[in-house]
Amino acid sequence: MSFATITPARPRLNRSELAVPGSRPELFEKAARSAADIVFLDCEDAVAPDEKPQARRNIIQALRDVDWADKTVSVRINGLDTPYMYRDVVDILEQGGPRLDLIMIPKVGTAADVYALDMLVTQIETATARADPLGLELIIETALGMANVEAVAAASRRTESLHFGVADYAASIMARTTAIGGPHPDYGVLTDADEDGRRAYHWSDMWHHAIARLVVAARANGLRPIDGPFGDFRDGDGFRAQARRAAALGCEGKWAIHPSQIALANDVYSPSQQELAAAERILAAMEAAQADGKGAVTLDGRLIDIASIRQAEMLVAKAKQIAGGPDGQKTSN
Repeated sequence: MSFATITPARPRLNRSELAVPGSRPELFEKAARSAADIVFLDCEDAVAPDEKPQARRNIIQALRDVDWADKTVSVRINGLDTPYMYRDVVDILEQGGPRLDLIMIPKVGTAADVYALDMLVTQIETATARADPLGLELIIETALGMANVEAVAAASRRTESLHFGVADYAASIMARTTAIGGPHPDYGVLTDADEDGRRAYHWSDMWHHAIARLVVAARANGLRPIDGPFGDFRDGDGFRAQARRAAALGCEGKWAIHPSQIALANDVYSPSQQELAAAERILAAMEAAQADGKGAVTLDGRLIDIASIRQAEMLVAKAKQIAGGPDGQKTSN
């Protein structure tokens, strides 16, 4: 390992993150009772411009009046280039009480964007004597943001997670798609002809590079990498496939833009009983090997070593976090 150490962000369950428009207060109670790990109340894209002041007031009231129990609550503010952002931050932090856990910043382009919000939030927290510092969620959804993702990820100690905003990212890079997430029929490979002259066409994941880059930047800074929205909420199989691809690349969770997607995300990003049993067998085998003075051992015909322990320990820790209890308590401000 490098002599440089990575400080992990505050641990939270982040398998599913439910988006709720701030202009739809009738949905707030349902969101609070949902199985989503995190709920973000939206001031930005889901709210029409003439509804933004009222949406902000709705969110302030919800933070004070709704029983969120142990739910992690976030607010997506408007972009730094809009006339709404400063009022989102000032009004919600000054008037919303202590229940808010996170602020989500959309369309982050540079480290200076994060620094600006950190400074403003710090001043308000000091003025209001807030006891528990707010965390930041950063959405990477532009070419500029992706070009600067490493610097963005390191810009503030408040930052807890990086999110991939696929729709705006597609628009920013002028990708030839209007879908929100998922594959594209033009992004594929054609095999060579077989002996009968037949060729097969295989779709590929056009978001592989972007998500992989975001994951590396996040993990190098101790942050949670989170996959963003999948637009067709009627297509559960498509959502699950995209979530599994992102999980395979290292993502820790995914957005839910509809309640039907919550259970899918929670399932994909939770260790299965089979995976957990395998992890526990690895830990037991390595414990026995180390007792015999061995640094590696074979299990079921495969080599396992210290790296295997780290992987297994992460799975077991995640299962404890999901279950709750002394060693895996769900964390919320």
